[in-house]
Amino acid sequence: MSDQNKTVYDADEQSHDIDAGRRAVMTAAAGGALGALFGLAPAPAQAASGIGFVGTAQAQPAAGATPVGAAWWPSRWGADDQAGASNWITPEKVLDAIKLVRTGKIYEMGRIYESSMPKFGERAFTLRIPGGPTGGPLGNNRVIWHDEFLATEIGQVGTQMDGLGHIGVAVKGEDRAEMRFYNGMTVADISNAYGLKKLGIEHVKPIFTRGLLIDMVAVKGRNMNIGEEITVADIEAALRRQNVAADALKPGDAIFFNTGWGSLWNKDNVEFGKGEPGVGLAAGQWCIEKQVCLVGADTWAVEVVPNPNSNLAFPVHQEFLTKNGIFIHENLDLAPLAADSVWQFLYVMTPIRIKGGTGSPGRPIAIV
Repeated sequence: MSDQNKTVYDADEQSHDIDAGRRAVMTAAAGGALGALFGLAPAPAQAASGIGFVGTAQAQPAAGATPVGAAWWPSRWGADDQAGASNWITPEKVLDAIKLVRTGKIYEMGRIYESSMPKFGERAFTLRIPGGPTGGPLGNNRVIWHDEFLATEIGQVGTQMDGLGHIGVAVKGEDRAEMRFYNGMTVADISNAYGLKKLGIEHVKPIFTRGLLIDMVAVKGRNMNIGEEITVADIEAALRRQNVAADALKPGDAIFFNTGWGSLWNKDNVEFGKGEPGVGLAAGQWCIEKQVCLVGADTWAVEVVPNPNSNLAFPVHQEFLTKNGIFIHENLDLAPLAADSVWQFLYVMTPIRIKGGTGSPGRPIAIV
């Protein structure tokens, strides 16, 4: 997701003075989110944090059911599929998306990766250049070079694309054989300390498709607020304003939400990490019905945090990734597209093929 209740941690030279009370609240919130994933009961502090959890009452479903409804496997692409909604990107889809390119202008949709960027919990981004230079001189031409050493959660910091092995559902509490992910694959099936055995990001196909920007800032006439839910009515209002018919969306398209929250990026990281506006369950279901391949936003989780239902933690992540194989692209820079009223474009993202990875960094672009 970025994940299970994100906050800010600066691992390197720059640091933020976060008061002890807020640390306690966000630590409790993260604990509540982990409780959601593993079916654990929340501590009182977690329940008071305002960021929801899925408690033990939901961790023991009735026969044939799960905490998130009926069993969602096998997927539409078969019981062994690991590519999810990237399967929509066919040669025909690529040729159709190319038609959107008229001017050749490229927009950067990603952020710069640097130690000062907002990061969830104790995640880090630490880059070092060993030596000065790292190597050489060699040969009569005295060649020298620099290498970098990077320590980070490579697929879960900065602009990140969540893979299908990132989020699951603890169907029966701490039973690893019933902690299920996309296509019903279990922790027992896929978990490995050295990379996921299945559902690694390397299985995701390159994404080259039509992108649609939903400009919530324009609809609201302001930046959205923390905990403000994007509704189906909001989406429909944006589409009307942008003169885009809702039925114009085709299977395999990607949809992006500009909320204005990205204006806080590296300017007020503490506020950025407290919560966010985003997609609610109803709007998420709207996206699922449109059969999109990916949903992105200028926020760290794409969905609304805290959830309006305080008993739920990141339910849209489960609906997208776990149940439908729809990818999530977080921490995007969508303001330039919105400023130029670019609502439709060719979206290109090729996840780095990190074997067993839970997600991918990258340099997504929009071409018009």
